[in-house]
Amino acid sequence: MIPDNLKKVFNENLWYIATCGDEPNVVPVGFKRVCDDGKLAIGAVLLETTLDNIQSNGMIAVACANPLTGEAYQIKGTAELVYEGEAYEHYCKLTNDTFKGTMELKCAVIITPERLIYASPNQHNKEEIPI
Repeated sequence: MIPDNLKKVFNENLWYIATCGDEPNVVPVGFKRVCDDGKLAIGAVLLETTLDNIQSNGMIAVACANPLTGEAYQIKGTAELVYEGEAYEHYCKLTNDTFKGTMELKCAVIITPERLIYASPNQHNKEEIPI
């Protein structure tokens, strides 16, 4: 489980998600949250290459940092695309409320964290945090 203080950093700051296919791919995401069960959820509105890469191999990394404090973390894990359920419904509503029908949700991405790593520029950089 992701510690509460780290959940706060992830919930309050932009994420950058990285996947790999024929070439590396990294994109910022704003429709995101840490779920109560410790998984991460993303609403995929504009993601294309990212979704193709997830369908291909399921590998994903998420980086997040508080720009004011320098506190930063990386999560590595596996991702799956979902087209129903609570996360999907949540992001459908958020997409409709935000874009007023000009864009549609493609799917929700559910990430199961496997490794949590310090990415802060200090003596703990690259240390793993138990989850």
